[in-house]
Amino acid sequence: MHEGKFVAYLRVSTARQGHSGLGLEAQRAAVAGFLSRANLRLMAELVEVESGCRDDRPKLAEALTACRLHNATLIIAKLDRLSRDAHFLLGLQKAGVQFVAADMPEANEMVVGLMAVVAQAERKMISDRTNTKGLDG
Repeated sequence: MHEGKFVAYLRVSTARQGHSGLGLEAQRAAVAGFLSRANLRLMAELVEVESGCRDDRPKLAEALTACRLHNATLIIAKLDRLSRDAHFLLGLQKAGVQFVAADMPEANEMVVGLMAVVAQAERKMISDRTNTKGLDG
């Protein structure tokens, strides 16, 4: 299903996660594990420290451009590292950018669509919890 070249996109939400390396190293290990099972080639790795709520991420845009230019597949460790916005994820499919999540390599378009909707609901719950913490005391 996924053959040839890959561009990895790794994302952490906070600078602290980025500096600690813990979030990035786990993602890097997941991607490397996926690629090593089939001797696949990683062309580039792009790392971003940015909230998943934002779709205007420069490193993600750079990764998507590289995928289009080189007919490569975008690889991420987990779907939520890419986005929790269903519209955004489904838009990638429509734009012709193939992507694979290392934790769900067998996921087809329908599964990704369902996961995108679940991820968006999770994003809303996280936002609701974060916004109400200050109100609870």
